[in-house]
Amino acid sequence: MRPDVHELAARQCGLLARRQLTSLGMSWNAVDRQVRAGRWAECSPRVVCTTTGVLTVDQQRWLGVLHAGPRSVLGGLTAGARCGLRGWERAEVTVLVDDELAFEPVSGIAFFRSRRPFDLLTDPRPGIPCARLEPAILLWAGYDAPLRAAHGVLAAAVQQRLTTAARLGAWVDQLRPLRRATGFRSMLRDVEGGVHSGAERDVARLCRRFDLPFPDRQTIRVDTSGRRRWTDCEWRLPDGRILVLEVDGAFHMEVTQWTADLRRDRRLTAPDRMVVRASAYELRHEPAEVAADLVALGVRPLRGESCA
Repeated sequence: MRPDVHELAARQCGLLARRQLTSLGMSWNAVDRQVRAGRWAECSPRVVCTTTGVLTVDQQRWLGVLHAGPRSVLGGLTAGARCGLRGWERAEVTVLVDDELAFEPVSGIAFFRSRRPFDLLTDPRPGIPCARLEPAILLWAGYDAPLRAAHGVLAAAVQQRLTTAARLGAWVDQLRPLRRATGFRSMLRDVEGGVHSGAERDVARLCRRFDLPFPDRQTIRVDTSGRRRWTDCEWRLPDGRILVLEVDGAFHMEVTQWTADLRRDRRLTAPDRMVVRASAYELRHEPAEVAADLVALGVRPLRGESCA
């Protein structure tokens, strides 16, 4: 293999675009001879591989961006995974492409067309062309993801310390107009630490909508270890017991925080007091389910009506 071709293939995990080879002076006929001889494999009408066999994950990513052309970058959860996001990996490769590009579809690769400026979206780091983490996951959350997953991936990126709520919020503004932007801003305030003030409004809204009594807020309790705790919401039930509702930020995904919450719940629970949890997401987007659960646990609607 010619040294210049070998060097380019080494940088791109063995994948080469025909246009790149043409620029190096290698004709399509010469490429086809390599393929017919079994030394190279054709991965798409526009891309060949200098190895044979099943493509690796990195090779599949290179196939996507090389097939789409120069104005393309990894996007969505593919870009998230490349930037270090854990727990959101997908087999399908997502590639952001300029809206004006035309090319054939490729199995296993989803092409997401965008009119947004690629200079703004693209991560400047060397290697495979890839979108910056924040716009990649925000565009996926805004246009491709179910609502719960959309909120979950943004919270995960912050909790895994790959970005901050403030940086994501700034990108929500830069990507304007962005679908679901208002909900994302509210959720990011929760992730940043403002969950309690937002949760107070959401609990009050839930109680008004489903005709439930308003709870006592921020009640001081002493847990079984002797520590003073402030509970989020409490209802005294008709049988004399107390139902405590603790509200989490949008998504609790860190093991240390989750473990601390479980321990806190155990130590607040007593024979006359039970503790349940809900997320800020549920209060805001699934209030009917939360209200139905509260009624099932003993909170009596003011007019004695069901929340179903």
